[in-house]
Amino acid sequence: MSGTGEDAPAVAVDGLRFRYPGADRDTLTGVDLRIERGDITAVVGGNGSGKTTLCKTFNGLVPHYWSGEFDGTVRVCGVDTRSTSVASLAHLVGYVYQDFGNQLVRPTVRDEVSFAPVNFGLDDHAERTEEAMDLLGVAHLADRFTWQLSGGQQHLVALASVLALRPEVIVVDEPVAELDPARAERIYEALVGINARLGTTVIVIEHHAEFVARHARSVILMADGAPVWHLPVREAMERHEELDRHGIPAPQIARAVRALVPEAPVPLTVPEAVTALRDVPSGGPAAAAPPRPPGETVAEVVGVHHGYREVGGGLTPVLRGIDLTLRADERVALVGGNGAGKSTLLKLLTGLKVPREGTVRVEGVDTRTVRPADLADRVCHLYQRPEQMFLKDNVREDIAMFPLGRGVPDTDALVDAVLERIRLTGLADRDGRLLSGGQQRRATLGIGLAVRPALLLLDEPTSSLDTASRDAVIAMLDALADSIRCTVVATHDMNLVAEWAHRVVVLDGGRIIADTDPAALFADTDLLESVGLVPPQVVRLGVDLGMDPPPLSVAELLERHGHLAAIGGESDAHH
Repeated sequence: MSGTGEDAPAVAVDGLRFRYPGADRDTLTGVDLRIERGDITAVVGGNGSGKTTLCKTFNGLVPHYWSGEFDGTVRVCGVDTRSTSVASLAHLVGYVYQDFGNQLVRPTVRDEVSFAPVNFGLDDHAERTEEAMDLLGVAHLADRFTWQLSGGQQHLVALASVLALRPEVIVVDEPVAELDPARAERIYEALVGINARLGTTVIVIEHHAEFVARHARSVILMADGAPVWHLPVREAMERHEELDRHGIPAPQIARAVRALVPEAPVPLTVPEAVTALRDVPSGGPAAAAPPRPPGETVAEVVGVHHGYREVGGGLTPVLRGIDLTLRADERVALVGGNGAGKSTLLKLLTGLKVPREGTVRVEGVDTRTVRPADLADRVCHLYQRPEQMFLKDNVREDIAMFPLGRGVPDTDALVDAVLERIRLTGLADRDGRLLSGGQQRRATLGIGLAVRPALLLLDEPTSSLDTASRDAVIAMLDALADSIRCTVVATHDMNLVAEWAHRVVVLDGGRIIADTDPAALFADTDLLESVGLVPPQVVRLGVDLGMDPPPLSVAELLERHGHLAAIGGESDAHH
């Protein structure tokens, strides 16, 4: 029997089983779990393992709003969530959802962050509002309308609105999804700081083992709807082979140390890895990559200025004097802080928006002169919010929609091949909007695969993916090289930049401030600091070990040390 009041664990789950209506199997089965007060717990596991459904039982959304077959008990601080309303549970549990944009309900940032404290009649609502905004670095956005914000900025505001209520337990589903690396660090620093100052229990659903290793105190591994184990973080990281099997490979530094010094303990931070490798001879220089000959022009952006009209009539500039040429056979990463203009630039390339000044041409066609539908054979844009891509009743119909509309022969065979490639054949008849976040990402990539445009634009394609799915996305992007002339990815995923990109375009304040390659980007510490980019762990490890230039992947680090052991999921064939 769980305790009550202050003696009770933060979360106590006993014999929990849950099945969604119409599902042929349980999403949660036989869950028994304890999360102690004051813990920082990471819930990890592959996409579809039940992580999000489990956490939605903590604030009562399951079973009060997501009804289904529910057996067992869930208590938060001794309160039974099944017999308590979601509104009452909000005093105990704050939740930032994976689809965080849907929980923003007020017009301005300040209104949004103050909404819950005001509605609960808290006398210090103004103080809480200012504190939460300052903590997450959004105070300068206080009077901006929430719909004007970038996805990453909206994520920060959603978290600030939860923090302002100071609940006993905070649940954050994918806390760093769609955030630039500097803000991702700030999110975790904020969560750790709140935990330390207020004793708040923090529960994160996380795919990034690096953040888990550095910030969590305990780890819950989910698989097939139940916890496999709940362990202290260092013990969890030691179980790297088991984590690998569940789509959570060890952090880069752990893989490097494990290969070079097998007897060393698994490092949780870069300094620990440097200590473990200090007696290992420095690796040799990287082999110089042959220069890439310029390909034919696929798209051009010339003298583009663009902005959005505010409700009051003013114009908020987003892009300022952009000149960019995209060429055949290029893999282009578009990087920069939240609000730098990345998503707006992608929308201009599709023709869905036309610039206020300047010209955008795709395969020689001025986007002002044609309807966006007429450009659809040339350019495909996969949105930052994957659920926006689903227009039909199931994934199969969504993938088939474009080729059917264009009269592509053998559409059924094409759709079957795409479904197999994105590993969604078994979910082909499910509504895409009801899939897990990672499954939705794969489904949207399937829509792009079926289009086969000359220019493929992807907005945060690896956000919210477990590492196995993320590696699958990279592999699929590689496989598209023979049918898509140029691919542009707007991303905060610096591992994707290092492993996949040929070229990196850096945006800051609506301007291109660098057009370079991954190695040169990560070597320019002043540039990285100015735009809030954080290199991958292996790059930082290489720098601290004196490797010049630093390696871009674990495989490269080991190769330069003469260690050719296989490293799962990494390939440097394109560098």
